[in-house]
Amino acid sequence: MFTGIIERAGKIEALDATSDGGRLRVNFGDAWRSSPLKISDSIAVNGCCLTVTELGADSFCADLSGETLRRTALGEMKPGAAVNLERPLAAGDRLGGHFVQGHVDAVGRVTRLVREGESWWLSVRVPEDFRRYVAEKGSIAIDGISLTVAAWNDGVADFAIIPFTYEQTNVKGLVPGDAVNIECDVLAKYVEALLVARTAPGVSRLRIDELMEQGF
Repeated sequence: MFTGIIERAGKIEALDATSDGGRLRVNFGDAWRSSPLKISDSIAVNGCCLTVTELGADSFCADLSGETLRRTALGEMKPGAAVNLERPLAAGDRLGGHFVQGHVDAVGRVTRLVREGESWWLSVRVPEDFRRYVAEKGSIAIDGISLTVAAWNDGVADFAIIPFTYEQTNVKGLVPGDAVNIECDVLAKYVEALLVARTAPGVSRLRIDELMEQGF
């Protein structure tokens, strides 16, 4: 479980990928001195939860399944590209963003990144199959960053990016057409699943209180 509060930006050192899977090496710079990484740890790379399989002084490796390459934008990335890194939420930590699972739903496309004063506007086109989970002023993770949908129109979500987020994440390197990982709010997906289950054929509409009133 993550929160979408990026700890640092790393850089891809190598990416060996095929249609069946691959291996990623990421340089994270100077070592994390508090709660350092360990082999088998989870880490979110651009919002995708991966497992550390090899660890060096300033880099780690992670294996990528074919599903990960098909569902995320990682397969499109090149060595030298910046990636957002976040370690999992520890018990007792403050939840600064929103609940992010690291389970990427889809790949979106940047449509604009323009400056407004000291801040920036980032716009991302969301694939049609996932637009029902997006709500204005709701939460969504873009490349692992917990963002608020400032405006939502015709399948494009607009985000107001503050200077700190712009400088400390991969946002400053994005250009129109770039692929980004999208994870919709898990609460919206569970609500949808419950509503679908309640209206599915063969599902009882009886409630416990109604049965008790009838003497069962």
